[in-house]
Order: sequence, then C-alpha cells, then structure tokens
Amino acid sequence: MLSSFTLISLIGVMLGVLVLVVVMAVYAGLERDVKGRLLGFTPHILLRFQPGGMGEGSPMGDWRKAAAMAKALPHVQAAAPYIADNVIVDVGSRQRPVLFHGIDTTDPAQVAGLTKMLDLAKYPSSTADLGIDDRVIVSSLLAEQFGLSVGDKLRLYSTRNFEEVMRAYKATENPPVRDAYATIWKKVTTALAGAWHPEKDGFSIPPKVLEVEIYGPLYRIFSDNIRKPEQESLNDVLLAMDPALNNPAYHFSADAKAGIEESIERLNTSDAEKMDGDILKGLKSIVLPKEAEVSGVYQASQMAVTPDLFMPLPLAQSLAGLEDGVQGIALRLDDPYRAEPVAAAARVTLGPDWSLLTWGEQYQAFFALINQQRVMMYFALSFIVLVSAFSMMAVMFTVTIQKRREIGVMKALGAAPGQIVRVFLYQGMILGVLGALLGVALGRVVILFRGEIQLVFRALGFDPFSASFTGFTQLPAYNNPLEQAVIAVMAFILCSLAALVPAFFAARSDAAKSLRNL
Repeated sequence: MLSSFTLISLIGVMLGVLVLVVVMAVYAGLERDVKGRLLGFTPHILLRFQPGGMGEGSPMGDWRKAAAMAKALPHVQAAAPYIADNVIVDVGSRQRPVLFHGIDTTDPAQVAGLTKMLDLAKYPSSTADLGIDDRVIVSSLLAEQFGLSVGDKLRLYSTRNFEEVMRAYKATENPPVRDAYATIWKKVTTALAGAWHPEKDGFSIPPKVLEVEIYGPLYRIFSDNIRKPEQESLNDVLLAMDPALNNPAYHFSADAKAGIEESIERLNTSDAEKMDGDILKGLKSIVLPKEAEVSGVYQASQMAVTPDLFMPLPLAQSLAGLEDGVQGIALRLDDPYRAEPVAAAARVTLGPDWSLLTWGEQYQAFFALINQQRVMMYFALSFIVLVSAFSMMAVMFTVTIQKRREIGVMKALGAAPGQIVRVFLYQGMILGVLGALLGVALGRVVILFRGEIQLVFRALGFDPFSASFTGFTQLPAYNNPLEQAVIAVMAFILCSLAALVPAFFAARSDAAKSLRNL
C-alpha cells in the first residue's frame, strides 16, 4: 500500500507533467491555427519586380503577363495579383489608419481562405462574396472599436491621395515658373527663339543647342514641384522635342513649332490665381472618400498582425493609386512548407530583377517570438516537475528513516549495498512511471474537454483565454506525441535521480545501529 507521503509525491509529479503537457499543446495549437489563418490569405511566395535591387519594387502594370510566367514555375498552383497598403477609416466622424489587403475575387482559394476566417458565431450573415463592388470584410477588432456590423457603411480615405493634396498645396505656394526660375527661363526662351532654322519641309534646331540649352533646363524645371497646368504645358514641349533628341536629322513641322511656341506663350502669360483656383477645384475629386459596405467580419487575434480590411482588387487598386497595376504577384504552392526551396530555385530561373519573399520570411519575427515563448514556458514549467522530484526525494528520505530497521535486517542477512540502492531506486522509478503516464493521460483528457472547461470558467466570470485576445472561441490545441513522450521521459529521469540520492544514503547506513533503532 502506498503511504500518504508517497501518494502526495506521485500527485505532484502527475500535476507537473499535466501542466506541461497542456501548456505545450496549447502553444502548438495556437501556432498551427495562426499559421493556418495566415496561409488563408498570405501569399506563400510574394513575387515583386525590383530592377537594380530597388526598395519595395516598382508597380507592375502588365501583371497578367508576370502572373502567367510565375504560374509556370514548379509547384506553383495559382498566381494572383497582390496589393497591401494603408488607408484611413472614417466611421461616424471617428478616424483610424488601418491596413488593407486586396483580394482577387476570381481566385477560389483566396475566397475559401476568407470564408474559413469569418466569425459566423457573432455575425451569422457574414459572407466572403465581395464581387467587384465596394464591399469589404473587416476584422473583429475594428468592428468592436467602431461598433460595426454586417451591412454598415464606412468611408475610406486613401493616404496616397493626401500625398497628392500636399504636393498640390505646396505647388500653389510658389510663384509661376517664369518668375520662380526667371534666369533659367529667360535663357531657355531666348535660345529657343533664335534656334529655329527654316528647312524645306519645316524647321530644325541644332542638336547641341536643343539638348544643352533648351531641353535639359526645361526638364529640370518639369521635375520640380510646380503647378500641374504648368507641368502639363512643359510636358507638351518636351514630348514635341523628344524625337529630335534621338534623331539629329529630325525636322519640326510648322504645326509642331507652333505647338511648342503656344505652350511657351501659355507659360509666359499664365495667371497664378486662376491656376490655383483650378487646382483646388480639382482636389475635390482627390480627397473625396470611397464609401464601402461591410459584407463580413472575421475573427482577428491580437497575437498576430493581420489586415483590418479585405477588399476587392479594383477598390484596392484605386485606394493604393495603382490604376490597373499591382504591387506584386501572390504565388500559392501545392505545399506552403516548401516555400523556401521553391523560392531559391525560382530566383535562379527569374534572375536578379525579381524579388521573392516567402511567407516564413514575411512573418519570421512573429514565429520567432512564438518559439521563444514556447521555450521560455517549457523551461519555466519544467521546474514544476523538478520541484515534484525534490519532494519525492524528501519522501524517500522519510521512507529510509521509517524503514531503517528493515534496512538493517537486510544488511545483516547479507544484502549488498547495490541491492539496497535498487530497492529505493525501483520505488522512485515506479513513481516516476506512474506520475508521467497519469500526467500525460490526464493532460490529454484536459485538452480533449478544454471547450467545456472554458465554459465553466466563463460561467464563473473568469476567462483567461478570451476570444478577443486569442481570436478563437475555443482555445486551440495540438497533441504532439513525440513532445509528450519527451516530457514523460524527462519526469521519469528526474524521479529516478531523486530516488537515487536517499537510496545511496540508505545503502551506507550501519546495520548494527539500525537494528538497535538508533
């Protein structure tokens, strides 16, 4: 029969193993579920055009051709346009900058991934069918902050438009081109007026004069922050002169010469106040927001950075200021966990002008944080098992004191020290095996009924794993048999080592003193 002290030490080992098994399974479940959600909308590989190694890459106008090229790569199942940017949400005069993600609604995989993320428990009418209209799916965090529900309206202000507005306002603070660049403008107009040479089929300008004295200075003015009407007039002049730069024998027609002189005259007689009035009127179309309807709400998590808005591709292109272009091509693979070798092979195939970013690289910091938390939790909770082992050691010391007569009799009958050690060592090993097996078994039972346990906690007004934080109505968990076997073996080894110390002292006890009960 097990003594009460031995039973307590057994329960201690069992509880230590149970806690370690449950916590590690929850962390594994959270990581797997968050990865599953991210892979629902995140590109397995993001392909961008970066000629010369430029920063974030240039917008891709002819993205359909690039998508067709990318789809021919090995292991690539689908290639869809990618847009991700920020926008300002306005609901009831409350504003907040948020991240949005463009969705190609013709791609069944992306629509299916969004459908799995929808919070149908709180918002049963949510749908991932965005079509091509101004409809969006919002995160549960954004919905709670602004009190949004399915069918509500919100306004979206593009931050790209604000850049255009600031540029326009800055331009109106400057004087007209003829005054802001008075010295350069006088030299250019004088050189242009005297550079025309009549020909049989029109007019010509000496190439050196055209390139150095006229075109170069005009292009520098054009590249500066000037009013849009003046920029358009300069653009007309530069376009008319472009053919002559590439072909020294080029002759300007009489109409081309008249068009250049007309543009120069407009710049000489431009009215700053009138241009500013036209610019400010034109800003109305820039700053007007897009109004969108909430078609669904998805369950977001504070444990992972996910977009606040999902929207159709045309709306995303408009808000990002890309017209018909995109930022990159989202590649989906037959196996997302093979993204690294696939990307490495594709870099060789596509060449240095293309950048490939895998989903693992994109969320590397987040997954590193999760793994670090798991290691820290594993390390901290292992001390529970270690403390249980020390308590077992104390129990075994108590047993050696209680059984000192029996030990003395055994030694008097000729028991070797090794045999005495094995008696107590076997007891510790048996307790270690029982504690480890019971801990793993009860841990798996707790994981199996974790939903019911959560309901009990919530009924008591205590929810340590709220859905608003984790993003899951039921705490996810994943039983990793190998990890749980390692935990059980670790508990067994600690308990065996804990029993070895008192067993060593018992084997060294004096038989005569033990028999005299000293």
